[in-house]
Amino acid sequence: MMSVVGQAAVLVVFPVVAAGAGAFAGALRRPSPKFTSGVQHLAAGVVFAAVATEVLPELKAQGHLWATAVGFSAGVAVLLMLAAYTRRLEATTAAPETTGDSPAQSTAAAPTARLPVGLLVAVGIDLLLDGLLVGLGVTLGSNQGLILTVALTLEILFLGLAVCAELLELGIARFRAASVAASLALATALGAIGGAAVLGDASPTVLAAVLAFGAAALLYLVVEELIVEAHEQPDTPVLSALFFLGFIALFLLAEVGG
Repeated sequence: MMSVVGQAAVLVVFPVVAAGAGAFAGALRRPSPKFTSGVQHLAAGVVFAAVATEVLPELKAQGHLWATAVGFSAGVAVLLMLAAYTRRLEATTAAPETTGDSPAQSTAAAPTARLPVGLLVAVGIDLLLDGLLVGLGVTLGSNQGLILTVALTLEILFLGLAVCAELLELGIARFRAASVAASLALATALGAIGGAAVLGDASPTVLAAVLAFGAAALLYLVVEELIVEAHEQPDTPVLSALFFLGFIALFLLAEVGG
């Protein structure tokens, strides 16, 4: 039988490939706002279903109340700090320096634009946490690992697309922007394989705390990122239906897989 590290290494291939696909697709042709909103609704439903059908029932079954409370609180704190840091970086990037350069000079300088290292580090940390959830899921069981991988693959696909679009707006060349966005997914692989290796022999209390941390991260992803950004476009019945489609699809997958 394959070890948990081997299983994590196999499963994490899917989100890594998805990130690359999203990044290069975004570099070739930027998707329409409605299409992006649809993907966000669908991903939100899938991730929410993963929390409802796999993460929360597992936490309840383990019954480590204090470890759950500590892990969940730590997850909320880390995600809020990371979000605040990212917003500050985006505000700094969005505010150009006031110089005497003409628009033509600004355009000419675009190809030599520097990468937003701080923002990329923040995204890399986010992806590292996503990978950790894949590794944790494999540690808990093959079904949990598969369900979390499916949910996170959709989320990381969108993230690869979004990061590439952000780099293009800063004037980064298309191939370079796509390559950088795709390479960030290696943090997901590191988190998955490292998480499986470290948590393979962890005590039930530690696993409960880490799982609660992951639950907070996934809920934050749905409520504060995917849904908020999805509603930047006017909502329609079709877009709203995609959220519920994602939810029931993952729920059925979990039931069939279980």
